[in-house]
Amino acid sequence: MPTISHTITLAPLGASFSVQEDTTLLLALEAAGFDAPSSCRNGTCRTCICRLQAGTVAYTVEWPGLSFDEKREGFILPCVALARSDLVVDVPLARRVSFD
Repeated sequence: MPTISHTITLAPLGASFSVQEDTTLLLALEAAGFDAPSSCRNGTCRTCICRLQAGTVAYTVEWPGLSFDEKREGFILPCVALARSDLVVDVPLARRVSFD
């Protein structure tokens, strides 16, 4: 079965990268050369919380550390989120990592 990938666009940077459906958004973001706040990487600390502007995600855990209202308002936890479509994600503190 072929691997499915989607395009992730980071707002407000406007930068894009690809992610496979079995890779969390946070891992894909880092692999693409970006940095964003994170800590626990298991959906509980909420350090990586950001807002999904467009698209659909699934989670690697049954109920990530988000309230019902936060989920309804489009907040996601990239450390445990998996892309199920192309996404636009508002990650205001994301930055491109410099290896200078």
